[in-house]
Amino acid sequence: MVRDNDIVAIFQGIHRVMKAEKILKEAGAEILLIPTPREFSSDCGLALRFEPREQERVLALLAQADLSPVELHQRTGSGYQRL
Repeated sequence: MVRDNDIVAIFQGIHRVMKAEKILKEAGAEILLIPTPREFSSDCGLALRFEPREQERVLALLAQADLSPVELHQRTGSGYQRL
């Protein structure tokens, strides 16, 4: 589900990730709601996935809505790098 170089945004709760998804989709951002990868412990269980080319736009939109993710990770080969 997460391709190499994709970015995964982890949020603090289901309501925040769902609200973030709605705001980003309404703005036309190319994101996908996914189950939180097993590598991460999260109270939420859901995360947002997007390509690096969308990172600046996604983070700006989330910051405007006061919905910044608590963690960002980028898929690198068989693991993740925290951003």
